[in-house]
Amino acid sequence: MTTDPSRAELPRPQNGAEPQLLLTSLLGDFWYWRDEHIPATALVRLLADFDVTSDGARAAMRRLAARGLLAVSRSGRTTAYGIPARTSEVIIERTHRMLTFGASAPDWDGRWTVVAFSVPEQDRGVRTTLRSRLRVLHFAALYDGVWVSPHDRTREVLEMLDELGVRTATVLRSEEVPGVPEQGSPRSAFDLAPLAKEYRAFAERYEPLLESLDAGLIGPAQALRARTELRVDWRQFPETDPDLPAELLPEGWDRPRAQRVFVQIYDRLGPLAEIRFRQILGSVAPELVDFASHHDSATVARLFASLGDRRAHGDTPFEQAAQARRLAEAARRRG
Repeated sequence: MTTDPSRAELPRPQNGAEPQLLLTSLLGDFWYWRDEHIPATALVRLLADFDVTSDGARAAMRRLAARGLLAVSRSGRTTAYGIPARTSEVIIERTHRMLTFGASAPDWDGRWTVVAFSVPEQDRGVRTTLRSRLRVLHFAALYDGVWVSPHDRTREVLEMLDELGVRTATVLRSEEVPGVPEQGSPRSAFDLAPLAKEYRAFAERYEPLLESLDAGLIGPAQALRARTELRVDWRQFPETDPDLPAELLPEGWDRPRAQRVFVQIYDRLGPLAEIRFRQILGSVAPELVDFASHHDSATVARLFASLGDRRAHGDTPFEQAAQARRLAEAARRRG
């Protein structure tokens, strides 16, 4: 008996992904290290698989190009888009980070990085920016002007304080004294309950997809959509998870479970998703089909190891846009 791929139900993403994020995720999966540009019509058809309208797709392309995140070219009446120079290296680093994040907890020497500061009321804009940037570095507020992290972030913090012109701040690397009240412990600054719930929900949402894969129920179109939405759903975790040492994690921590689900699905859906990407690209630009390819955790690891001194240094439009987005999200999370 043959199975019908259309019978498999795909998990719904946590939130509807924006067309710009979907498009950069698609190109980041199948088109990096390519100089060729893809006609806009093909990109419109790719995004149509995610229920994005033609107008929405074209608006996303224009906005990404205006921000320097897509390169644009024109030949007659045909507009095409591609990956800007130096962006492929950034994509490799970010993809490697996504695929390896959460596989294990970092080692810990038992010391905390402590940032204590006092910023006057008239400089509240500086204070708000300082807090947002500390969140991006995965610090948490122990008290209003005392922020902590179990990671050694002294260099990043000192550079940030200098950049913001904050002179009334102290940075320490300290150990917690035994007997400190529970509510005064640096551990209490990190509320992992919401994050634990998100990891559990991610695993429960996507584990049935592995069963559908085992049963042969996933076709190319479903694979492309599921793999891209999986990537979009997972990307939040390396940015919001403080990546605490094992000694500070709660029992029953579901991150390893969610991470295994993410990597298994990402790797296994790659070949099928590539078929769909090629189908759509070939319907518009068949001469480009052979340039499309997927990458899995093994090939990404090899590409990352080969970068050498070509690794990202924070100065590309892609990195600057990612940093701006992280700061905006951190500002929204402030309580």
